[in-house]
Amino acid sequence: MAFQIKGLDPQPFAHLFGKSDDELKEMGISRYKVDSSPGYPDRVSLRDLDVGESALLLNYEHLPVQSPYRSRHAIFVHEGAGKPGHFFNKVPDVLKSRTVALRAFDRHDHIIEAELSEGEGIEQAIRRMFDNPDSVYIHAHFAARGCFAALIERSD
Repeated sequence: MAFQIKGLDPQPFAHLFGKSDDELKEMGISRYKVDSSPGYPDRVSLRDLDVGESALLLNYEHLPVQSPYRSRHAIFVHEGAGKPGHFFNKVPDVLKSRTVALRAFDRHDHIIEAELSEGEGIEQAIRRMFDNPDSVYIHAHFAARGCFAALIERSD
């Protein structure tokens, strides 16, 4: 089963880039200067940011659906993020380097399968979940902190 993992569109975050720390604080957003890598996983490029780069920590609604699973959580976005990462039949290193919670959703936006996975096992878990014809999409979350990591979809 073919799949794709896509980073978030940077456009909804672009108006935040370059704002002062005080302006960001008023919006509940924190700016971090990356001081170690890995440690600041950008949800647009789907990579760990490099030391010296700037990251915004903000609340993001990653599952804006009308179901009990509607959800939002904190994410890092590279300040100045450009083109989203797009991975076909490949799991980006930012996911493989952490334990992730994979949650498969059906057409009603309900979780129908879930499991923890890491490293090379993530790809196998994704394929197993998509073997279920009722699995429409999968959300990956960083297991330790619970943050949304990426959307995984079937690919033709």
